[in-house]
Amino acid sequence: MKPIVIVGGGFGGLYTALSLARLPAVPPIVLIDRNDRFLFTPLLYELLTGEVEEWEIAPRFRDLLADTPIEFRLGNVTQVDVEGKYVQMVSEGMITQLEYSYLVLAVGGVTPNVPGGALTFRTLGDCYRLDSKLRELENSDRDRIRVVIAGGGTSGVELACKLADRLGERGRIRIVDRNDRLMARSPAINRRLALRELEERSVWIDLRTSVVAVKAEGVSLQVNGHTEDLPTDIVLWTVGTAVPSWVQELPISNGHKIPVNAYLQCSAPEVFALGDISQFSPPLPATAQVAIQQAQYCAWNIFHLLRGYPLLPFTYVPLGEMVSLGTDRAAAALFNRFPVNGNLGYWLRRLVYVGRMPTLNHQLRIFVHYLSTLNR
Repeated sequence: MKPIVIVGGGFGGLYTALSLARLPAVPPIVLIDRNDRFLFTPLLYELLTGEVEEWEIAPRFRDLLADTPIEFRLGNVTQVDVEGKYVQMVSEGMITQLEYSYLVLAVGGVTPNVPGGALTFRTLGDCYRLDSKLRELENSDRDRIRVVIAGGGTSGVELACKLADRLGERGRIRIVDRNDRLMARSPAINRRLALRELEERSVWIDLRTSVVAVKAEGVSLQVNGHTEDLPTDIVLWTVGTAVPSWVQELPISNGHKIPVNAYLQCSAPEVFALGDISQFSPPLPATAQVAIQQAQYCAWNIFHLLRGYPLLPFTYVPLGEMVSLGTDRAAAALFNRFPVNGNLGYWLRRLVYVGRMPTLNHQLRIFVHYLSTLNR
């Protein structure tokens, strides 16, 4: 039988592949990603401050999948032919076509409308680019390192707290957001705790303010209809999530996202779409826990299609939100109701995320590593 092809090795794609691999008598599984590493994005902030090592949050796919029947292919998908049921990919300059029996699209989103001169913080490369810039400034003779973060969602707040702890007295951190409050989609308890931690770290907060231009010497901000120039050393852009252009151009797309039914199928029933690129009703947040839950249902439904069983409608269960607030504190709103914060919240977040790592072997490696660091 033709393989099940999964495009995208993030939470949606990788976890679908691993779930399918645990089911009996499924067709061959092929996972395609343009990077050679999986990235556990919620812990990318900790790499910036040296709290985790690269191997913990960015293991190589070939190492993760070594003891599984999943075939990993490194390359870029350039075409999806829904009628012909094949994907075209480029790998090491070679163009190949791969037919599929079922196709899972889980390529994740991109940061839209990033002005020139601003840095994003979504990938491993983004993290190292920011780290390199920070090291350059830290090794300079300037007494202040000025950072403007565009976007006051959880990503912007987590970055602000981590950078404030890393830079210490030299840091001058500012969050700019066009809305009237930070972390507008977060539980109220997490918002209150985040504001307290930002205040303790002397992070400036400019609400109802927009970044209208990024220049070599700083940024231009629009406040109450007036434009003000602000000198800065680094501008970080954390605003929004968009669908890659090639996904928007697919015949199964509505020109924006890929609409899916209750079973996560597209208009072509053998094609599934997960995560940031899918349009589900009611709308879902663009978070890792949504993609992980969708991955389990996607695997079950492909298995049910193979066996002729009834499909299972996807039901999202919000487990809550955990936000890192510096190098030793975090806020956790379990099931969006029960708060855990401070140092206890920090360690709860770390342990929960270890349990969310893709394979048991990798979880055990990290857990043993944690124990060894506690004994030092």
